[in-house]
Amino acid sequence: MSIRRTTKSRRVVAAASMAAVLALVVTGCGGDDGGTAKDPGSSSAKPSDGDKGAKEDTAAGDQVDQNAKLAQVNGRDGLTLVVNEVKRDSGGFVTVSGVIKNGGDGIRSGGQWAGTESAVLAKNPNSVAGATLVDKVGKKRYYILRDTDGRCLCTTGLSAIQPGKSVSVFMQFPAPPETSTEVDFTLPTFATASLKISE
Repeated sequence: MSIRRTTKSRRVVAAASMAAVLALVVTGCGGDDGGTAKDPGSSSAKPSDGDKGAKEDTAAGDQVDQNAKLAQVNGRDGLTLVVNEVKRDSGGFVTVSGVIKNGGDGIRSGGQWAGTESAVLAKNPNSVAGATLVDKVGKKRYYILRDTDGRCLCTTGLSAIQPGKSVSVFMQFPAPPETSTEVDFTLPTFATASLKISE
């Protein structure tokens, strides 16, 4: 066998080997997500409970007792906010869950609850990202958590609320120290409420 033929044979073997390696790499990168791929347009997520994603326009977690009422605060134009739960989670955050009710006679928009911070507004225009918690003992204000893309860990995609209707909301904040068991909660256009944190 000549040197020319041997070199040609080696090239063919090398090309076949490279094709096999590339096929394996492509297969490995494809992966099967088991049907749990997250929608890239999804704008909220809840890191607790096994990192389940929270749905838009809903409160985080389905176990929130909608009949519980820790506080009820009034807002503008017949709106009320009922806080159902303020829970400290093991991941180092506090989740506030509640319901905004439209008791007025007109349609109410959710755009006013996103706050005034431009970076937050850009990513979360129809959300409750403007909410804050104040730890009076530690004298510290807490803002809603955000993911690495700047999206709030809160209810987003709020549409207009029809008269007599309500929408469930949730907001997640960094947890105050465990010695702080009560916080002041504020959502733009609503009165401030003092809330006890449950474990």
